Amino acid sequence: MTDRTAIPDPHPLHHSMRQRRRDMSTIGLGAIAAVVLLFLYLPIVVLVIFSFNDNTVTTLPLKGFTLVWYQHLLANGEMLTAVGNSLHVASFATVLTILIGVPAAFALDRADFPGKNIFRRIVVLPLTLPGIITGISMLNLFRMLGFNLSLTTVILGHGTALVAIVVTQVYARLQRFNRRLEEASDDLGAKPWQTFFLVTLPNIRSALIGSGLLAFTLSFDEIPVTFFLTGRDNTLPMYIYSTLRRGITPEINAIGTIIVAVSLVIILMSVRLLRKDNEFDQ
Repeated sequence: MTDRTAIPDPHPLHHSMRQRRRDMSTIGLGAIAAVVLLFLYLPIVVLVIFSFNDNTVTTLPLKGFTLVWYQHLLANGEMLTAVGNSLHVASFATVLTILIGVPAAFALDRADFPGKNIFRRIVVLPLTLPGIITGISMLNLFRMLGFNLSLTTVILGHGTALVAIVVTQVYARLQRFNRRLEEASDDLGAKPWQTFFLVTLPNIRSALIGSGLLAFTLSFDEIPVTFFLTGRDNTLPMYIYSTLRRGITPEINAIGTIIVAVSLVIILMSVRLLRKDNEFDQ
């Protein structure tokens, strides 16, 4: 019997050309990816570098390395107040999105009601609309109801704009959830609330936390909705926006670097949790 593995390739030249084309395609795609990454992240790298630059003017050449701008940042009472306001808004807005988004996701997954398909599309509309449209519409609503603009109105605006994140992520997780686990819990005598907290919630926890972290990050950095709904109390993005009218200062670079670092950590945690859900299902 002839060993087929010993038969030489009848077209070695064609095989070599195909391999060369595949290699060139890989190199080309890698170069395109590198250019895209450079285009996206070069401004952030510049921001981080200038936050350590020993120069009051954001310009080249770099004079030296310093941490003095971070020290000035910690001594800036107005900026620290704005940071506290942003944390307050983002935290309560995230809680609001979870309180509204989780029941909405369960309604989409478990209930049949007239207009369900329309509701499924409308619920994600605030996320797809430009922030300026959401801000103006919420401003008109609050004025009609006689609400004074404050951090509370900002929280309501952020919750409205970001609730779709929780709805879509939790709904997608519920679609992959094995309902027989709940049936087994019911058969064993568990009450509905026990089944929810001991069976359902642990299985959607990663999607819930991941979407919550993402909503927190987007709320913390939100400007268009905040611009129309904020009152006397500034959030950090609004403080930075007002400060930039006088020019970019090293303190702005410093707080920007901190925001980038914290946002990156939160987003990576969110992606990791959502990926863990997918790996668990597989």
